[in-house]
Amino acid sequence: MSLSPYFSSSAKVWDDIAWVYGIEEAGYAGWEIVSDGNYRLENPDCFHKVEDMLATTRLGASVHAPYGDLNIATLNDPIWRESIRQLCSCIEHAAPLTDRITIHPGYISPVGKMMPQKVWELQKEALRQIGRCASEHGVLACLENMISFKEFLCRLPEELIGMTEGIDGIGMTFDFGHANTIGKVGEFLRYVHKANHIHIHDNHGVSDEHLPLGEGTIAWETVGREVASRYTGGRIVIEGRSVEEAKKSLAVFRRNFI
Repeated sequence: MSLSPYFSSSAKVWDDIAWVYGIEEAGYAGWEIVSDGNYRLENPDCFHKVEDMLATTRLGASVHAPYGDLNIATLNDPIWRESIRQLCSCIEHAAPLTDRITIHPGYISPVGKMMPQKVWELQKEALRQIGRCASEHGVLACLENMISFKEFLCRLPEELIGMTEGIDGIGMTFDFGHANTIGKVGEFLRYVHKANHIHIHDNHGVSDEHLPLGEGTIAWETVGREVASRYTGGRIVIEGRSVEEAKKSLAVFRRNFI
């Protein structure tokens, strides 16, 4: 299967939407919409702007659900329910635009540290509810692996696979930038045939810098070769902060993901 490069920028969610024309001009096949700021899809005005943008380009779409202040693993029941509600609302409104939506796992709060098993159980139940919503709307909600902060759940490939396995409507987003912050790029590559969606960006193996491809320490030749030969999801989302970074990353992508 040929790989289609998409671009996403959470740094641009408050900008005028006209920047999206630049990624089509740069050669991208699609846009991953970060459903926040000016692109919050449950806001009718925002939705129509996004819909109009897609209608005036040839870009495909995927969606990243909101994640700020949400926690699908919290012991605080009203916050847990609200986190599920917001993710399901995003799924409902994103469904006319795409069949792939990335969601973040939860994290362990100070209270949660006293009941870690309960935290994992709450996340599993949240995913069952989110998965039912995704199935009803004909989309796959893809849980993403997280960065090196020890409070985050699903940093390891085995955790991500175990948490999502067997839940209808739930898939996995492998983020190789996140994997590099914990030194696990190779481990995620081992399971890349199981991924439903992929995010790529670069860093120096410590923090989540979201650098253009080639400006950090990830061996893109190795990653590109493995992904191109074993990943069946088609779309790969390059994350960055500007159209200029998008162009730099696309050049590296074209050299290596073949």
